[in-house]
Amino acid sequence: MAESWASSDAVRRTMQGNRGRDTSAELAIRRLVHARGLRYRVNYRPESTLRRTGDLVFTKVRVVVLVDGCYWHGCPEHFVPPVRNRDFWSSKIERNRERDAETTAESTKRGWRVLRFWEHESPERVAAAIESAVRARPNR
Repeated sequence: MAESWASSDAVRRTMQGNRGRDTSAELAIRRLVHARGLRYRVNYRPESTLRRTGDLVFTKVRVVVLVDGCYWHGCPEHFVPPVRNRDFWSSKIERNRERDAETTAESTKRGWRVLRFWEHESPERVAAAIESAVRARPNR
């Protein structure tokens, strides 16, 4: 059996328990956006040929929203590199950042407006920014 990336069984269980969707930040934002009368798809792939999903996707106006976790995406304000397995995690976070940039560039090239937010941002401010962007785009 291959050696685990986790420094202990407890760390492994904690990391496996992290949610890939429906995080508390996403749920708070979704509630506010829905209350503003906007409808969207959740955890949806905006382009079938692009292996990426958006947290909220407004298909008619081609807006994709991504709510990035501070740890997993290396938030400049809150990311604290781990003490153990530093090389593994540094490489992992860097790959996530590169993939984020690639996703934004490719989606933009295909005509999508990409909105990225950090999980620590105010849900009210994020919802207002989303509403503004969605209402400003013409239906396609």
